Amino acid sequence: TNHNVVQLWDAEAERRLRSLDGHTARVGALSWNQHWLSSGGRDSLIVQHDVRSRDHVVSTYAGHQQEVCGLRWNDEGSTLASGGNENLLCLWDAAMSRRGGNRGGGGRGGGAGHDSSNIGPRLALTQHKAAVKALAWCPFHRGLLASGGGTADRTIKFWNANSGAVLNSIDTGSQVCSLLWSKHQRELCSSHGFSENQLILWKYPTMTKIQEFKGHTARVLHMDQSPDGGCVVSAAADETLRFWDVFGSPPNERKGNNLAMGNFCGTPMIR
Repeated sequence: TNHNVVQLWDAEAERRLRSLDGHTARVGALSWNQHWLSSGGRDSLIVQHDVRSRDHVVSTYAGHQQEVCGLRWNDEGSTLASGGNENLLCLWDAAMSRRGGNRGGGGRGGGAGHDSSNIGPRLALTQHKAAVKALAWCPFHRGLLASGGGTADRTIKFWNANSGAVLNSIDTGSQVCSLLWSKHQRELCSSHGFSENQLILWKYPTMTKIQEFKGHTARVLHMDQSPDGGCVVSAAADETLRFWDVFGSPPNERKGNNLAMGNFCGTPMIR
């Protein structure tokens, strides 16, 4: 929140469970890794919280110089990617946090106070020319990371997360705000800002543009997909949620009826 804390809520009971401190400025990025929750703030820090523990701050990652805009753990929970407002893309290993915790990183105070557990990135990648908010790990190619740059960059870059090598870079023509891989196809969806505020579906690895989805009137900040992987929901600065049939039904459902979630894509917008 803008009050420098992270709140955990019980969605069904609509009840706040606890608040997690550790930052000295607003928190704008979150990513789960089992019982760990990583938070990135305007204080340039990434704080690792163990939500099972009363003394929840496990360690603090210090590598960015400006606000942390994006965070994403890979599916294995072994590597965290972070993007910053200073154009940096950093990669961190989960094992770093465990070592940091053993050095006395637990505690309830602000993340900046845990100097003994401050940890630097395994890789700091500088090829983007604008803020890095969009991050997505490929579900079918281990160690492949996609990242998107802001207005002065406009590219989607693909990385070997082990070596830090750039595998490909595509100029999309506009600010890249969010990225989402298909669960069933070799496809990638990107969301954008000025001037079209659209979603674009790409074929990977050729990065051939398959389709554009338009309707938002301001930059599309976030995307997520339904459990079956077919429906994509987008959240934009126009204060609407829109539901799109982007990736289609999973292969094992295409000959039968769509699930209820597929029908939910028929509801185009929530304000």
